[in-house]
Amino acid sequence: MFRKMALGMCIMFVASSVFAANKEQKRLENSGTVMQEVMGVPDNIPQELLEKAECIIVFPSVLKAAFIVGGSFGRGAMVCRTGEHFNGPWGSPAMYALEGASVGFQLGGQATDLVLLVMNERGASSILNSKVKIGADASAAAGPKGRDASADTDAYLRAEILSYSRSRGLFAGISLEGSTLRPDDDASADVYGHKVTAREIVLGNKMAVPPSGRHLVAVLQKNAPHNESAKASNQ
Repeated sequence: MFRKMALGMCIMFVASSVFAANKEQKRLENSGTVMQEVMGVPDNIPQELLEKAECIIVFPSVLKAAFIVGGSFGRGAMVCRTGEHFNGPWGSPAMYALEGASVGFQLGGQATDLVLLVMNERGASSILNSKVKIGADASAAAGPKGRDASADTDAYLRAEILSYSRSRGLFAGISLEGSTLRPDDDASADVYGHKVTAREIVLGNKMAVPPSGRHLVAVLQKNAPHNESAKASNQ
């Protein structure tokens, strides 16, 4: 009887682990789908900003209801450019979580996709280190939209994070000040099959892109293959 109980518990544990891994892999796949769809919107992220971003964070299907209860409401993935100064090709994704309330989130109860652009090394480093509060630990602004929109205003130049939302086909900049952003290392472990931190994934440059993350990385590599801010700083 004891052996049967132990065997049953082992089976339940394995099944639970497989379900968690599949769930996070699906979330990562959805992040790639969202990024591809965003790039297909005519009035989307300005090309100039996309080409200067150090990292991109995608949160598919965020729900406003979570803002009301104050719980965790966003799960997604961050991809950064490789290299010491984030000047290489796009690397492997690390899973991230977005938590807390924000007065800028006023899009109703429907699911909303969020895309965050991390615009400099300071912003990327702070996000990799620990939980950060948007607007306090990392400066943020609602991003301008339109492929040809001017992206050289002081607000955009100073911001470490630019944020965008997409809901019911509408695409716009959005304020997320007061929310917190943190590495979701448990989710990353489910994706990669072993314990690993966001810093190890992004800065280690040794992690192969998992199958579930290849679409997201490919979309970014196609649309913004080079870090134009790095080029400008070297001139």
